[in-house]
Amino acid sequence: MLTVAPPDLEEARSNATFEALMWSMARPGEQRELAEPGLAPIIEAFLDLECTAYADDAELAGLIARTGAERAEAPADADHVFLAQLDGLAELEALNCGSALYPDDGATLVVAAAIGQGQRLRLSGPGIEGKREISLGLPAAFWALRQKLCAYPQGFELFVVDGRAVIGIPRSTQVEVL
Repeated sequence: MLTVAPPDLEEARSNATFEALMWSMARPGEQRELAEPGLAPIIEAFLDLECTAYADDAELAGLIARTGAERAEAPADADHVFLAQLDGLAELEALNCGSALYPDDGATLVVAAAIGQGQRLRLSGPGIEGKREISLGLPAAFWALRQKLCAYPQGFELFVVDGRAVIGIPRSTQVEVL
């Protein structure tokens, strides 16, 4: 009889984080709770040897190195982009949004920002019954850039993280700035 050892604490945390992220993508705009606060647990849950990642923070960049993922010098060169603070949008204009042939090559953008305050948005699309209104602490210019870059099926996936709270917005979600 085959016995399987229970997951250790680190593996259980990564599994719980990954599950929260996947559910947040399945139900765009719906807030989920991460196992631990911040971007670090997401890096640990998402990245492996086959990933290329960028972080705007030295501590997060160090975590990327520990996962074995390749560190990118700019967001345009990364599969996963982790921003502890969204200062400017110029670097994001070259974000990988996949191609018509390979739209799944689009990047995943993970940004720390306030949930429940800031810019009011109305979301619609797959995973949303009717429409959903939320507020996120990202500037209106970010949403204009996203609209320019996300011509479904091309685009990028977005996770907004506020402490332990996370909201996912896939490339297939239409976002109306209110």
